[in-house]
Amino acid sequence: MAELPCAEPLPRCSGRFTISTLLGAEEAAGCEGAQLSGSSLCTRTFGYNTVDVVPAYEHYANSRGVGEAGRGRPSLADLHSILKPEPGRLRVPLPDPQRSNGLPDTEEGAGEPSSAPAPEPVRFGWVKGVMIRCMLNIWGVILYLRLPWITAQAGIALTWLIILMSVTVTTITGLSISAISTNGKVKSGGTYFLISRSLGPELGGSIGLIFAFANAVAVAMHTVGFAETVRDLLQEHNSLIVDPTNDIRIIGVLTVTVLLGISLAGMEWEAKAQILFFLVILVSFINYLVGTVIPASAEKQAKGFFSYRADIFAQNFVPDWRGPEGSFFGLFSIFFPSATGILAGANISGDLKDPAVAIPKGTLMAIFWTTVSYLVLSATIGACVLRDASGSLNDSVAVGSPGCEGLGCSYGWNFTDCAQRQSCRYGLSNYYQSMSMVSGFGPLITAGIFGATLSSALACLVSAPKVFQCLCKDQLYPLIGFFGKGYGKNSEPIRGYMLTYVIAIGFILIAELNAIAPIISNFFLCSYALINFSCFHASITNSPGWRPSFRYYSKWAALFGAAISVVIMFLLTWWAALIALGIVVFLLGYVLYKKPDVNWGSSMQASSYNLALSYSVGLSEVDEHIKNYRPQCLVLTGPPNFRPALVDFVGTFTKNLSLMICGNVLIGPCKQKVPEARQASDGHTRWLLKRKIKAFYTNVLAEDLRSGVQMLLQAAGLGKMRPNIVALGYKRDWQAAAPQSLEDYVGILHDAFDFKHGVCLLRLREGLNVSRVPQAHTNPAFGAAEHPDGNGTGGRAVPSTGIGQRSSGMSRASCSLGIHSGELVDPEQQASTIFQSQQGKKTIDIYWLFDDGGLTLLIPYLLGRKKRWGKCKIRVFVGGQINRMDEERKAIVSLLSKFRLGFHEVHVLPDINQQPRPEHIRRFEELIAPFRLNDGFKDEAAVNELRHGCPWKISDEEVHRHRAKSLRQGRNGPFGL
Repeated sequence: MAELPCAEPLPRCSGRFTISTLLGAEEAAGCEGAQLSGSSLCTRTFGYNTVDVVPAYEHYANSRGVGEAGRGRPSLADLHSILKPEPGRLRVPLPDPQRSNGLPDTEEGAGEPSSAPAPEPVRFGWVKGVMIRCMLNIWGVILYLRLPWITAQAGIALTWLIILMSVTVTTITGLSISAISTNGKVKSGGTYFLISRSLGPELGGSIGLIFAFANAVAVAMHTVGFAETVRDLLQEHNSLIVDPTNDIRIIGVLTVTVLLGISLAGMEWEAKAQILFFLVILVSFINYLVGTVIPASAEKQAKGFFSYRADIFAQNFVPDWRGPEGSFFGLFSIFFPSATGILAGANISGDLKDPAVAIPKGTLMAIFWTTVSYLVLSATIGACVLRDASGSLNDSVAVGSPGCEGLGCSYGWNFTDCAQRQSCRYGLSNYYQSMSMVSGFGPLITAGIFGATLSSALACLVSAPKVFQCLCKDQLYPLIGFFGKGYGKNSEPIRGYMLTYVIAIGFILIAELNAIAPIISNFFLCSYALINFSCFHASITNSPGWRPSFRYYSKWAALFGAAISVVIMFLLTWWAALIALGIVVFLLGYVLYKKPDVNWGSSMQASSYNLALSYSVGLSEVDEHIKNYRPQCLVLTGPPNFRPALVDFVGTFTKNLSLMICGNVLIGPCKQKVPEARQASDGHTRWLLKRKIKAFYTNVLAEDLRSGVQMLLQAAGLGKMRPNIVALGYKRDWQAAAPQSLEDYVGILHDAFDFKHGVCLLRLREGLNVSRVPQAHTNPAFGAAEHPDGNGTGGRAVPSTGIGQRSSGMSRASCSLGIHSGELVDPEQQASTIFQSQQGKKTIDIYWLFDDGGLTLLIPYLLGRKKRWGKCKIRVFVGGQINRMDEERKAIVSLLSKFRLGFHEVHVLPDINQQPRPEHIRRFEELIAPFRLNDGFKDEAAVNELRHGCPWKISDEEVHRHRAKSLRQGRNGPFGL
């Protein structure tokens, strides 16, 4: 749509929008001064600013930094306020800094001197940043110095199998990396970033450390290969520095120091060095291929090279195992590190222009071309060079000479003597520099070895700190944050470079390439297994967030890649595989234990949801049974931090055992309370987590307290995960409270029974409500005066009650919980800490006077299973007759033994049915006097008329009918003991 004319530039819009809809100059003038930050996408789309938000990338990208104001679309209230009519024009909201997207405004600051633009960091495309880097890392020391030797040992056929097995693992891993890199925005951190944001911090942290360490060791492997070549050149010219082994150490340390200097110079210099190395390798490879077709000179023939020969190819096609490494998997462990450079491009993801395009394209192209080169090199050198040759021109003989054995005899060379004594210096099985000997110009191969080894070492030296830096910034592990600091425009991890340098030097001192290569093979295989498993895991969780745009990914291929990697790990070196997996399990367990406060939308979170949903639905198919009964509690806490003692006590016997839901009723206008409820919910949940209470928090909006609790009773929970017990505090202010408040409290107890819930009342003499301490403003629904327990601040007294039952039936069980502290302390502190401290050798008294289905016995038993309550002694009090005390005690002991609760101290109360003392009866009558109608036993109609406006009052007939029960409860309750 063409833009419509406007008298002046339109206000910009993003997040919150104004209306200046072609109203002319006067109306548009109303927009002056109300400029909103953001882009003018809405104007470009419709030709004028709109109230509704136009889709834009900024609304969906999670790109804001820590502490930055969150971006948001306008709320319904915002839109209503915008549309309120004013005389002459529509209202325009003022800019809201909380809604700003932080983008620069073109009109803002006009005429002021602009600051110097920040330098742009170096960014690379898929060829220079990924393909060339991966090819250089794959074309490492193994290509030039070990592949001819592996071909001699395993034969061409098995060498191809080793190559293809390695490529299978790396290709599947490359497909998985491609899928992850196209499943969202990729930032710096490379493989670690991809894994951690896909599978979560648990496996992401372990893969990050392992992969960074493996790359640091790979620096040592490639540097030792370079030093070995230099040592051989010095040895040929009798110019050793010290001795063959120490020369490798000296040259290796000097080389890695120079590479460190190149890395510290910045990514731009490192990229230029990589291009130079790439060209050198290409020239050396062409030089080798040309050398294979040049007729062999006498010197080369003495070293076993005869150009292409069918019989040499046939002889080298089958294996000839030699030495301690002479086995298929022994050679595989040496070769496999050469194929591990596929992640060199992904590891600098933060330096790529478009990682989602560059990583898949560059990685897979690098795998293809390097695989072709490995296969060609193995086949060509296996068709040209004998396994054994002396290198002496004196071994030339006439064809068919007697006493000459071996394939060399047919070409006029007798290598029988050195072959039998295994003292041949040349040939594929003995001479690591065979490619240099075959090539048209040997120094070019030496240059290629230098280029391959140094480029691979340089790539690993850059990759390891980049991955480690991202891991350090996420702070998943302690004591490593020091290495996360970046320097310069590219945030170079200089401290990480120094750590990698130290690790590399430590392994360079081993000075044996065949010993270093198997060490890192298991770590790389472990890394690839985790990468593939992360993709498979992300696929099977059915997370809506797993939507890779890479079309050639398969979850079953990823699973196969993970399985084959683990199998190969154990086939290579079982003890090294156990060590690698042990490290992964340790790192995984640490992160699981620490539970870092990160939210990356990982597949682990999706998996947790799937499992929870599946098991919750599965519970619906399970019939209830007494053996599976669990006290699932709805705790009427209000804001949980207002009644920490109630939360702590219930959490003590529900933790790791059953459901606990902290319920809060918000009373007030919906529009006012909805934002408050949303904000408070997260805070209360965090409070529960910080206090290590395994519970849910839920709130409801209601017109009054009782109706809100009714909502919680009916709607709290899910399926079989629903509360069956209501826990609340004892209403201490019942004598002074407003009548309606008292009626609500009693009504809540009746509602709980009507909805088939048990009831637990917790009473502390010092009170439960500590809202004055954590928060000055009390929720009107569960405030000090209106919460069901009615607790404000209590006096200092020593409670002396136990756990007593109040009604019968498991579904309608009720127990009053009285916990004695035994100390005179500040009531607020006491209520907050009593159930978080060790209880010591105290006593839990259970007054099991009436059958309640066992709930009164079950709760103290669950308390006793906890460490802090484990030393408490449990006593059970039951009612009985004085002339049958022994029989009734034995019956109860027998019953408890069948319950297997471990209670053995049973006391019989023989005077349970005796009348209370007269002074206690008078005290009871005084307490209920304000609540009596004193109707003189009138009929029901007259009583109901008198109750109008005060339905909580008790008629004389009800007092008389329940007198026996009241006196019995008074005798065994607070008045008779």
